[in-house]
Amino acid sequence: MARTVKCVLLGTDAEGLDKPPYPGELGQRIYENVSKEAWQRWVRHQTMLLNEYRLSPIEPKARKFLVAEMEKFFFGGGSDAPQEFVPEEK
Repeated sequence: MARTVKCVLLGTDAEGLDKPPYPGELGQRIYENVSKEAWQRWVRHQTMLLNEYRLSPIEPKARKFLVAEMEKFFFGGGSDAPQEFVPEEK
């Protein structure tokens, strides 16, 4: 049976993650408060950040930036796209 969480991003009850997606306290907080759908939204946003800022996830400075953006995305009012970013039209 799937876990249900009150998702901080969606504002509704939704299916929760199967396990913490990140180590430590932040990962546990995400596990307890973020739905699978919201996590997928973060993954897409993170991919955009990696591409637009040309970040390498193996660099400590890039990882620190992404963790800060992840916290803002879920718990701090949102993570913004770069000013120059233009989303693809569907």
